[in-house]
Amino acid sequence: MTVAADDFSAWLAQARVAEHRLTPDQRGVLFAAFHFRQSRGDDSYSTRLLSHFLLHAQTGLKVAQIARLVGVCRPTASGQQGLSSKEAVQQAHHRMDGRPYGKLLPRFAGPIIEFLLARPQATRADLIDFIDQTFGVRVSRIALYKFLKKFGLDRVGASAPGTAPATPPVAPPSPGPPITRPVATPAATSAPPFCSDARASRARS
Repeated sequence: MTVAADDFSAWLAQARVAEHRLTPDQRGVLFAAFHFRQSRGDDSYSTRLLSHFLLHAQTGLKVAQIARLVGVCRPTASGQQGLSSKEAVQQAHHRMDGRPYGKLLPRFAGPIIEFLLARPQATRADLIDFIDQTFGVRVSRIALYKFLKKFGLDRVGASAPGTAPATPPVAPPSPGPPITRPVATPAATSAPPFCSDARASRARS
């Protein structure tokens, strides 16, 4: 695979590595690393192997420069400095079978919130891959669930703008029993005490 020189230069520039200051040995190692990156991709396995090689190849580059070249954060690259080759391979195996190798730290919450807000439809598998690629930590779904629950991040994606669930329609209240009104009955009228057409009778003496 032929790699254009300007692509290699752009790779160095985005990592803030001054190409004109590189020694011939450094340039040769980084050019080979760039070839590896182009042919193998930037998945977490290739990234872990490439960063492990550059961190232990005595290139004279700073850890921050190597971290920017391979696309990981500075603390992740520093943590990989003390790993043996066997431990670096074990990290890849732990990622494959889903067992956690490391732990989720509180400082991960900020980047996780940004990821969830930018991708509200992301699945838990997408988030696990993001954490692995960003921090070099592979966690299980249970560990991720507990972390999100602890920091109140389990509903961040659902509360993002434009993703609020629609309000369910409110059912109209069911009609109550019919109201029966009492039927007004005319009151019975009593005869007046003295009838107007009654005959007057003279009292007998």
